[in-house]
Amino acid sequence: MTDMGEDRVRHAGMRRRICAADDAAGHIRHGMTLATGGFTPSGTPKAVPRALARQMEEARQAGMPFTVRLFTGASTSPELDGGLARAHGVSFRIPYNGDPDMRGRINAGETAYVDTHLSRLAPWVRAGFFGKIDVAVVEAAAIREDGAVVPTLSIGNNKTWLDMADKVIIEVNEWHNPAIEGLHDIWAGDTLPADRRELPLRRPEDRIGETVLHVDPDKVAAIVLTNEPDLNASFRETDGAARAISGHLMEFFRHEVSRGRLPALLPPIQSGVGNVANAVMAGLAEGPFDDLVAFTEVIQDGMLAMLHSGKMRAASGTAFSVSAGASALLNREMAAFRKKIVLRQQEVSNNPEIVRRLGCIAMNTMIEADIYGNVNSTRVMGSRVQNGIGGSGDFARSAHVSIFMAPSTAKGGSISAIVPMMAHVDHVNQDVQVLVTEQGLADLRGLSARERARLIIDRCAHPEYRPMLKDYLDRAEKGVFGGETPHLLRESLGWHQRFIETGSMRA
Repeated sequence: MTDMGEDRVRHAGMRRRICAADDAAGHIRHGMTLATGGFTPSGTPKAVPRALARQMEEARQAGMPFTVRLFTGASTSPELDGGLARAHGVSFRIPYNGDPDMRGRINAGETAYVDTHLSRLAPWVRAGFFGKIDVAVVEAAAIREDGAVVPTLSIGNNKTWLDMADKVIIEVNEWHNPAIEGLHDIWAGDTLPADRRELPLRRPEDRIGETVLHVDPDKVAAIVLTNEPDLNASFRETDGAARAISGHLMEFFRHEVSRGRLPALLPPIQSGVGNVANAVMAGLAEGPFDDLVAFTEVIQDGMLAMLHSGKMRAASGTAFSVSAGASALLNREMAAFRKKIVLRQQEVSNNPEIVRRLGCIAMNTMIEADIYGNVNSTRVMGSRVQNGIGGSGDFARSAHVSIFMAPSTAKGGSISAIVPMMAHVDHVNQDVQVLVTEQGLADLRGLSARERARLIIDRCAHPEYRPMLKDYLDRAEKGVFGGETPHLLRESLGWHQRFIETGSMRA
């Protein structure tokens, strides 16, 4: 790092606030509302959360309470969510979590968790729904002479945190290539509903705001210098199920184009996070579609590779979630990527009105779906939170085509991803148009409930579970109550109960 960070902290007044992480963390007290950067590990502050977790643990060992209410962009990293969870330091968490330690605290009832659509949190905070923000901790690549803050690899809710917090702590991370300045597009129209302006965004690559964040220098309580990459995403080798799902989707896109229901230049793509999503991006990279564009929340390895090769023209998001190799490539060639990528605050990247206007193709993963097309993307066996709804709801309801995908079984075949009835519903069937597993693809558009059920069972269910599902549907259709959406209520959640009792959904 440079002497006192002069190259990266160029505002003379703020340079005087440079201090150690432990001193910065000392501004955070028990019972405060803490808002941090981070949307995936990208852009997550690192040194201050580590120091805060140590202080929380010391207080706990001394018998003193030390918890905070934690607001973020989405999931963060083991240094933030994980560290504070292991210190038993979070009383309330919003809007999304993907960390296993925090998940354990939430499922144990120790940490209250509010799972909500990512586009909604910043407007709600500005409206005062959750009270005041005491301290914000965000990461920056630099602070300019005029005090403007250059973000790193995520925006998330950082603009709102800087605007609303009583105190601000900034980690200035010198690992990032200075060429990152100009990657971002920060819209200033995020006012209260009565004053809200139209988002003048017509294409994913349009720029409608500034490249930097602004903060009142008098609110900046501390600046901490760091020099370390994000804890990068870890992706498994693409397996046969993921490749098969990708293949079914590529066939579907070709068919839709041939029928004139999709243009040859595909509409903007939104893709969720994970190995299946990356496999779909690999399929698009090898497929016949060129000049692709993305309007999404998270940019992963597959999308970055298409931007690098020229297969994809432009991508708009709020954060990256990439492997170590992709992160190094991005940092090394930032000046070139900056011409193709725009990072925005998440209330813009996930804005449902923009999704509807652009006619996006939304592709998200799920835990399970029922035979009528309702989707659970967050709760295992209906009770144990796995993550959160994230941005999938922001996109699914407004997309031109809404797709959900998953392998047809989990836990070595002991769980079927297609079940008679959902134990928890995140996406109602009206928001789910296409379901895909490695077994096949079910296009549900324009089908009645009974037609959807037959198609989902035939196309998406694993062969081991298909006869059980057909038997359930046959008996439900002949039942005394029957109805447009037939169910046997004494059995409808029996598959989940059987797994809880025996470790398998098999009869």
